[in-house]
Amino acid sequence: MNIEQHSIFIPYLEGKLHLRQIKASRADMQKPPILMLHGAMSNGKVFYSETGRGLACFLAEAGFVVYVLDTQGRGLSTPKIHRGFNGGQGQVIREQLPLVQHYIMGLHPQVSTVHWCAHSWGGVLMASAISRFPLFQESVASLLTFGTKRTIKIKSFKKYMMVDIGWNKMAKVIAWGHGYLAADRWGMGMDNESRRSLSQTVDWVRGDWIDHDDGFDYSQAALSVASRDKWPSSWFIAGLGDDVLGNPADVQRMIQECQFSDVEYTLLSKSEGNKHDYGHADMLIHKDAVDDHFPRVRDWYLNFRPQA
Repeated sequence: MNIEQHSIFIPYLEGKLHLRQIKASRADMQKPPILMLHGAMSNGKVFYSETGRGLACFLAEAGFVVYVLDTQGRGLSTPKIHRGFNGGQGQVIREQLPLVQHYIMGLHPQVSTVHWCAHSWGGVLMASAISRFPLFQESVASLLTFGTKRTIKIKSFKKYMMVDIGWNKMAKVIAWGHGYLAADRWGMGMDNESRRSLSQTVDWVRGDWIDHDDGFDYSQAALSVASRDKWPSSWFIAGLGDDVLGNPADVQRMIQECQFSDVEYTLLSKSEGNKHDYGHADMLIHKDAVDDHFPRVRDWYLNFRPQA
């Protein structure tokens, strides 16, 4: 089946958001499309490649229309993060996700919902948007995440060096010196982070789930969504080799914090029959993923039935 990839540029503030549309020549337009969101220090390329690799391309081959978002300043979105760049994670939650959701639904008038899929911190931003806006509580069909945690509470020397020293201290020093965190240049990630986004992420990982811009309490909102049974069907996937950034214990802690009801949890590990004890990025970019757990993800979407 031939896969087509198109870049869509949506006007946003002084620039444009890049949305990659990936679909087969005979895509099933009756199925809800899938929107994918990357994590911190990353961009949409974690889900696809020009040569057809990645989860987005794999699902497109199964007949789904897939959209991969580069948030403001990342990937092919413009302008790139630079000194003086003022965007933060609040804008992704309150502005960019609503804008893109409306845009996608406008392209698919025959469906009323969109599947949401995220890697790492992208899952936190998506869960935040769902908890905040009734629009998403009705129009998001499902939430599937890879290595998503809201807090990092596990304790280890590796966590101390990577998070407590590297992310919380060194990254801040670099960001304040350069005007932004040049994560790609320093070998810390695929893409860069603004000072504002970095500071907000650090605070959320360590503490309360509160919007820095307007004080909105996402923790309380999440509990309210749970009490009204408005969370979409969810699946949280963790890797046994992901011992810091998406540690299985922290992934499960987020499930408990949000009080999802219709939720699955999967640990990718040799002991569970997988080919590897997958790490944080390996879950999506390892060459064996396409023959290992990607088919299970495909089947989950193909067999998906909305909650009654």
